[in-house]
Amino acid sequence: MITPRRRARQFVVQALYQAQLNKEESANAIAANMRSNDLFAKADDALFTQIFFGAFNNQREYMQHIRPLLDRHEDELSPVERAVLLMAYFELAQMPETPYPVIINEAIEITKTYGGTDGYKFVNGILDKLASQLRPNDPKHAAQA
Repeated sequence: MITPRRRARQFVVQALYQAQLNKEESANAIAANMRSNDLFAKADDALFTQIFFGAFNNQREYMQHIRPLLDRHEDELSPVERAVLLMAYFELAQMPETPYPVIINEAIEITKTYGGTDGYKFVNGILDKLASQLRPNDPKHAAQA
């Protein structure tokens, strides 16, 4: 059973993926396209809106922070990996009410569904580093250190 929050995140990844492939399309048009999907009725619309527009509008800034953590050139990221990293970056930076292990787990599961064979391992490694940078005072993160 996929929760409404996971489904919203799946649609965020699909929307960010679409934005990469069609750079001329507006965020509003992409969001409308996602909402036209029959399964969107089972997604958390407010969460989708918050994460998608937040990640879409700040993707250049987010990639500046992600880029130094990559083990390859940014152009070699798959569109799925990039979309998942942007989504998770927004949540780590802007949604402190969501525990970072939840954010990372959701990103891993979505990457397993939509990404390449070992893409989830790559995403996990990057997000682990980002979590320590973006949430250095998180008690759960400090306990693992």
